[in-house]
Amino acid sequence: MKRQDFPPDFQRYLRPTPVLDWDRPRVSAHLERFREMGDPVERAVALYLDARDGIRYDPYSPFYLPEHYRAGFVLERGRSFCIPKAALLCAFARGCGIPSRLGFATVRNHLATRNLLDYLGTNLFVFHGFTELYLDGKWVKATPAFNKELCERHGVPPLEFDGREDSLFQPYNDENRKYMEYVEYTGVYDDVPVEGILRAWKEVYGAERVDSWIRQLEARRGESGFRFEAEEVVSS
Repeated sequence: MKRQDFPPDFQRYLRPTPVLDWDRPRVSAHLERFREMGDPVERAVALYLDARDGIRYDPYSPFYLPEHYRAGFVLERGRSFCIPKAALLCAFARGCGIPSRLGFATVRNHLATRNLLDYLGTNLFVFHGFTELYLDGKWVKATPAFNKELCERHGVPPLEFDGREDSLFQPYNDENRKYMEYVEYTGVYDDVPVEGILRAWKEVYGAERVDSWIRQLEARRGESGFRFEAEEVVSS
C-alpha cells in the first residue's frame, strides 16, 4: 500500500476512534489483503463490496450502545443495518489509508416490508447512514447498506460504487415503482454520533417505541426474533 500525503486536518479522517476501531487485531487482520492493492480507488471499491455483501442487512440489529457500531462487533455478527455498515466501511477505509467520514440523510423508503413499517410506524428512515471516501482529490459517497441478495429480492439492482462518482439509492426499482427518496441530508461526522442518533429516533419514532426495541433486544441477548430477508415487500 503506497503512502499518500493529505492535508494535516485530514488526520481525523484517518485515525481510529473508540467506535471506528480499525486498529483492533480482528479488524486489522481482515484488511491485510486489501492493503496489498496499490491503487486507492481499486482498494476502495473492493472494501465497499466487502462491506456491502459480507454483512447482511438487518434493520432489527442492536443500535443503542457504541459497541454496536464497532467494526469488530459488526464483522463478528455478520449482519447489521445501514449505520453500522457505513461505519464498517469507514473503519475499513481508514485502516487502508483512505480518509473517510460518515454522512447521514433522512430517506423515505417506498418499498419496505410490512413488518418493518409496523416496527417503525412510518416509512421515514431517520439518520440513514452512508460513507464518504476521499479519492482522487474529492469526497465521494458510498452506500453499502443493502447486500446483493436482498437487492435482488426487492427488485432493485445492487448499488455499485466505482470510487469516482457518488453511489446513492435509486429513486425507482426495476418495475419503475418508487423506491428510495432522499428527503434531506443531515451532515457528516468523523465518528458515529450514537447519542444524536438515539435522540433523533426518539423524537421521530417515539421514546416509548425506541425503548421497547431496546428492552426486546436485551431480553433476547441482542436478537430481535425477526428475519428481515423472509419478510414481504410492500409499496407505501
